[in-house]
Amino acid sequence: MGKFIIEPHFRLHEWVAEEKGYFKAEGLDYEFLELVQSTNGQNHATPDKIGAYHVIEQGRKSNVSCACHWTVNVSASTGHTKLYADVYSVSPAGIFVPEDSPIRSPEDLAGVPISVGYRSGSHYSTVQALEQYLTPDKINLSFKDGLLFRRMELLVDGELQAAALFSGPYYFAEQLGFRKVIDSTFMIATMINGDPDPEDVRKYFRALKKAQRDIDLRPELYTHYYKKEFPMRFHTIMDTRRWGPGERLVFEPYTRDVFNAARSWIADHGMFEGADMGSQTYEQASLTLAE
Repeated sequence: MGKFIIEPHFRLHEWVAEEKGYFKAEGLDYEFLELVQSTNGQNHATPDKIGAYHVIEQGRKSNVSCACHWTVNVSASTGHTKLYADVYSVSPAGIFVPEDSPIRSPEDLAGVPISVGYRSGSHYSTVQALEQYLTPDKINLSFKDGLLFRRMELLVDGELQAAALFSGPYYFAEQLGFRKVIDSTFMIATMINGDPDPEDVRKYFRALKKAQRDIDLRPELYTHYYKKEFPMRFHTIMDTRRWGPGERLVFEPYTRDVFNAARSWIADHGMFEGADMGSQTYEQASLTLAE
């Protein structure tokens, strides 16, 4: 087999594990790719209705990657990837508006265009958060602004009324004084791409587990890594010393009950049509390597 491909993806863990030499200490023969990094933001812009699900369909270069659990769930059930069931993660997220916006409560978002990524964590989590307050006809999602960093840029530039943000952009919006109207924290699932050696996958996650411990202990030592994935135009005003640790890995199983509950929610909300949901069961769609 070739080298194990590692790609950081909106979180600190891979950067920390690389810095600390945890991948090497595990004996992992790997290549570290910084595919999200962009000096001008061009890697962050996508056309209308292109989101996490589309990216997975096109294929990921890294052997292990992640996306919101709803999308990974469907992608695995349709055979585009394998859901790695031994771990999941949780990312702080929220819907942000400008500081001077008249929007103060979730109810005030009725009819307001909210920029989200199509079939991405921001899409599902925004609906999940707002349906406590608004009927479906009052939740106005806008998919035309692309993925995470593009939404953030447009919000900062004053071109959006509201946007769903997570990871570094979440903390950047807080730093700049944007108001979080409602929390929309969501679960992220892991997927296996290609056919990596199972022992390499174990090594990878043992390294990330050590990184999680380091982040828990001293997050301020590692938040500077958020800059690695931000467009250069923002670097001079980013104060990552004020930011939080972001996504947290949870080394507990993504269970059959969770898998089925997520699928029921997706179906009830019409996120995918019929056969697009896939037909593979939890046992067929997932992989466990627990020792």
